[in-house]
Amino acid sequence: MGAQIIDGKAFAAKVRAQVAAHVAGLKAGHGIVPGLAVVLVGQDPASQVYVKNKGVQTIEAGMASFEHKLDAATPEAEILALVARLNADPAVHGILVQLPLPAHVDAALVINAIDPAKDVDGFHISNVGLLGTGQKALVPCTPLGCLMMLRDHHGDLSGLEAVVVGRSNIVGKPMAQLLLGDSCTVTIAHSRTADLGAVCRRADIVVAAVGRPEMIRGDWIKPGATVIDVGINRVPHPDDPAKTRLVGDCHYDSCAAVAGAITPVPGGVGPMTIACLLANTLTACCRAHGLDEPVGLTA
Repeated sequence: MGAQIIDGKAFAAKVRAQVAAHVAGLKAGHGIVPGLAVVLVGQDPASQVYVKNKGVQTIEAGMASFEHKLDAATPEAEILALVARLNADPAVHGILVQLPLPAHVDAALVINAIDPAKDVDGFHISNVGLLGTGQKALVPCTPLGCLMMLRDHHGDLSGLEAVVVGRSNIVGKPMAQLLLGDSCTVTIAHSRTADLGAVCRRADIVVAAVGRPEMIRGDWIKPGATVIDVGINRVPHPDDPAKTRLVGDCHYDSCAAVAGAITPVPGGVGPMTIACLLANTLTACCRAHGLDEPVGLTA
């Protein structure tokens, strides 16, 4: 029997519905509307599509959406001034500056200029430190989505052995911290880990976030393990080299034949990222107003 497919698209729809219901309650009970501001600098096509989708889903959830589209040549000082205005705007509860930024802009400087309480991407150094020390933080959206799906599938994660393949600041490192917070035994591995296959075979949970197409094979997976594939890689289509297809960091067919559960690519982790962005905006809004946080939508 093949692995159970963890349907990220369906799970994300459920998360968005939870967010929308809580937002409706905030409006009805307190007259509060959570607001998300997104800053896009330049004309990167993938970023434009992503920002558009964020705006649509923000409005569908009943939130206020504020989009700021700036020319690629916008000086760094102007971007920082915009961030400062958004920090001071009480209608804005979440601020996201779309990455990548143009080469003349110091991305770290801009991210760390965001009020940590409005940093719904979870990239500000203060939120990184809070997460790393087990305190209340806004958590990066993709790892948060992975954690939600793992909790839903397993229930209690305590005592499970988890291997995170990848050490990025966006996914690998915060994913490891979140799993530690749920009392997993966690190993961070990467492309230079000696005998990576043997390390992965120990794991009850494998989170693949290494950025290499189909690197993780089925014979690296412990029978019955849960595989969360964060990778999104565009590769030539085997039937038509002129076309491309999306694959994960795991070789899906061989891993699915061994695993107990697995996320597909596409349709697995990807849809959870925007859903968790909305959840983080709602959480930031509730914290700003001293209200109870939404159950099940935080780390």
